[in-house]
Amino acid sequence: MRIVWIALASGAAAYFAYAGWLRWKRPGAFPKPRFLAKLTSVGSPPAGRSAEDVWQYDRYSMSAGETAAACAIAAAVLSAIGLLFYKHAAACVLLGSACVFVPRLRRGQLIRKRKEELRRQFKHALYSVSSALSAGKSVENAFREAATDLRMLYPDSRADMIRELERINRRTENAEPIERSLLDFGSRSGIEDVKQFADAFAACKRTGGDLVEVMRRTSNLIGEKMEIEQDLAVLIAQKKFEAKALGLIPFAIVAFLAFGSPDYMEPLYEGAGRLVMSASLVLLGLSQWLALRIMSIGA
Repeated sequence: MRIVWIALASGAAAYFAYAGWLRWKRPGAFPKPRFLAKLTSVGSPPAGRSAEDVWQYDRYSMSAGETAAACAIAAAVLSAIGLLFYKHAAACVLLGSACVFVPRLRRGQLIRKRKEELRRQFKHALYSVSSALSAGKSVENAFREAATDLRMLYPDSRADMIRELERINRRTENAEPIERSLLDFGSRSGIEDVKQFADAFAACKRTGGDLVEVMRRTSNLIGEKMEIEQDLAVLIAQKKFEAKALGLIPFAIVAFLAFGSPDYMEPLYEGAGRLVMSASLVLLGLSQWLALRIMSIGA
């Protein structure tokens, strides 16, 4: 029971320290809890995104609840590791306070996930635009039809690619060249495939190239790249599971020995034994980090 209170105290202290630092560093960057946002705003952006970050795909504003949950879970896990390897309250608090770095890692995961989903939606949009152009429709009408097709494919109207197509169509209706909208989308997306397509599309519009062929080849290339990445993900899925299992087994062994044979493990919890436990913990962390880096696709 003591570890639970230590974990909760560490998570709460780290969370409020992180929130205070973020409010001081970037005023207004730390969003309100969702129930307050619903009471004080109308037409708020999608969950997890502030108004200024909706169109920026390299940013993600975590809500107060998401940040608190990430800090609390990380503090509990880190405090448990501190108790397991050191059996000392100070170690639990020290390791638990490291949870302030978890929201940044979580934010990076959410950004990568959002970009991957946008890339998948972009591929479907290209298929639709290419089909409309092959049927003889103009570029502007092809993008309008792509927005309609994606609404049927993605019922959620907040899907990023649907919002982008609606934005492109509105700018086109205001007499803005469509290639300028696509170049802007490519620069904001942070996705290399979108940037390359926007550059190729703008070059074709300036030089009178074959837009239908550009659309067809681009969509095929993106589709092939995604299929190769999916095949690689399937091939290394077992290795990822093995890496996670190997990362958990040492903790299970230490826990079994620490609580099953406390006299046998007692020398490791005092004097030079703590240095051995610290070195072991560092090596375990480095091995997991290295395994994730080796098996990451598209990173």
